[in-house]
Amino acid sequence: MIWLLLRVAIFLVAVAAATWGLGILIDQGEGIRITAGGIEVTLGPVQAVVGALALLAALWLVLQATGLAVALIRFLNGDETALSRHLFRNRVRKGHEALAQGLLAIAAGEGKAALAQATRAGRLLDRPELTDPLTAQAAELAGDRARAAEVFERLRANERTRFVGLRGILRQKLADGDSAAALALAREALALRPKHEEVQDILLRLQAGAGDWGGARATLVAKSRAGALPKDVWRRRDAVLALQEARDVFAEGRSIEARETAIAANRQSPDLIPAAAMAARAYIAANRPRHAARVLRKAWEMRPHPDLAAAFAEIEPDETPSARVRRFAQLTAARPDDPESRLLAAELLIAAEDFPAARRALGDLVESHPTVRALTVMAAIERGMGADDAVVRGWLARALTAPRGPQWVCDRCHSIHSAWAPVCGNCGAFDTLAWTAPVETQGHSPTRTEMLPLIVGTPAKAPAAPPPADAPESDPRPPRPD
Repeated sequence: MIWLLLRVAIFLVAVAAATWGLGILIDQGEGIRITAGGIEVTLGPVQAVVGALALLAALWLVLQATGLAVALIRFLNGDETALSRHLFRNRVRKGHEALAQGLLAIAAGEGKAALAQATRAGRLLDRPELTDPLTAQAAELAGDRARAAEVFERLRANERTRFVGLRGILRQKLADGDSAAALALAREALALRPKHEEVQDILLRLQAGAGDWGGARATLVAKSRAGALPKDVWRRRDAVLALQEARDVFAEGRSIEARETAIAANRQSPDLIPAAAMAARAYIAANRPRHAARVLRKAWEMRPHPDLAAAFAEIEPDETPSARVRRFAQLTAARPDDPESRLLAAELLIAAEDFPAARRALGDLVESHPTVRALTVMAAIERGMGADDAVVRGWLARALTAPRGPQWVCDRCHSIHSAWAPVCGNCGAFDTLAWTAPVETQGHSPTRTEMLPLIVGTPAKAPAAPPPADAPESDPRPPRPD
């Protein structure tokens, strides 16, 4: 800038001097006599003007050449010049174009093309915080995990891009199955971005998978405070974690703490079946059977389940079958028409050897909900009522190919579990097990079990339920109110 001002000043002084000299020359009307080295030259007015103009042009050329030389020296020295600014603008324009082409290539799923454009953009722009995320994403898309890991580590070392690098490495560790490293990375990432929902979910799942129930509950609280969870969902999931925490405490022999934790979990989520069963057993251990029965009845009203019935039986373990039929009527009264209530009543009546009442309790389940359990109960009823062995075998054969009924099924991957767990053993999802009937496949069995009824006999059509014989107390299902 200073050199430019200096050149302008010199040029203006030269023009002013030439103008002044030309004015003097015109006023005198004579030429200019120049003597140098014994040589004398006389110029007329026109010649003097032409000479002055030539001198100015030469001076301008010298100044331009000098300026170019100085600018070149400064450019080579790394100083900012007009040439460097021009080249920089051209390089930035090309870098932005490469960046845009890389983003388009990623959107199109072209990993190698995106990686090439990202590399070019990084070379032109020299903005790693801008181009490295694109490079890492392109490398992953192209299958170059080593290059992606290298870039993620570089991003992690930069304070501005630390979270992006941590998240990328975390995803790679999860893909590799390295849960321990992923857990540490998730904690570090969440410390940087406490409200990041994806990292919260990952950390919660990893903590649950590692059995860190206390840490998982703290993460769940942070997730709720960030507004990422509705209050009812938070209560349900916190109850799930509290229940599992109670199980671990009970396994360590601290039964009193386990009892209190299980009861608290049941209060938070009364519809959580394992929590209700465990809370009821805690009340039974504390010699508070009425509290246990109340917890189980409330849970049964929300969702009948065999585990609740098993816990209800533990309240009076030594009662007679007839007494058990009468006591269980208090439990099933909340949902008398539910298939689980009807199956439970039929099984209790079979144990009491009241087969006609069991048949009435079973109702039309063998037609409306022909599960393995319903058909097996029907076979037991037929045998108890003295039916032919062929009829009994027919019901059992039909049970071989019948649906199994409700089970613990993962909502995400649809895998079936024999017992409830807070984390799916197949996909690792948290709180996704639901008591529901799995999707049954259609088609012929590869073992041809559908031929069994032809071999062992076809069950007779289920007879209509006989009217009640004498005492209404033999029917465990209480009369429905009008």
